[in-house]
Amino acid sequence: MQGRRWVYVVAGWSGFAVMAIELLSGRTLAPDFGNSIYVWGAVITVFMLALAVGYLIGGQLSVLSPSLTKLGAILLAAAAALSPVLFLGEPVLNWIFDNMDDPRYGSLLGSSALFFLPTVVLGVVAPYAIRLLASDARVSGKSAGLLYFVSTFGSAAGTLATSFYLVLLFELNQLYLGLIGITAAIGLVTILIGRRTP
Repeated sequence: MQGRRWVYVVAGWSGFAVMAIELLSGRTLAPDFGNSIYVWGAVITVFMLALAVGYLIGGQLSVLSPSLTKLGAILLAAAAALSPVLFLGEPVLNWIFDNMDDPRYGSLLGSSALFFLPTVVLGVVAPYAIRLLASDARVSGKSAGLLYFVSTFGSAAGTLATSFYLVLLFELNQLYLGLIGITAAIGLVTILIGRRTP
């Protein structure tokens, strides 16, 4: 029971993190590419495609002996995939800006280079978590509905918290560091719970 409840926590956090990263990505791109509609068009496109790929991969992985321990490893992978934004974000975007004439495609490439992979990994969480909850076919629909509710609620919370409060209180790199740290911490807790749960 403890493990099942924790799966919902993981799903809620993954939803929160995806939307927080998406909002912050716009601010990351802004110094080089501005904050226009095509920048946000590029960001939204990259995130939607990355989530689609993540859902597909998560569905495939979920049939290979799913476990809480592996779910925790997915979160650790997401934290690792986001980490390069801290160290490589500025030089990568500067290079793209200097070498691409069209800022529309520059923002698309920059968003892809920095945020596609971590969003793919976070996208793996939802279908994988559903498989952990859906041990009984009679309740699988109910479990999926509740999990997507929690995940979407987390996304709404991440959107409001980031845009209304966090960006006013912290620097951009501090926010990325916080997202990386919390994601990694939740991943480690998930692994520990998985090892203690029969």
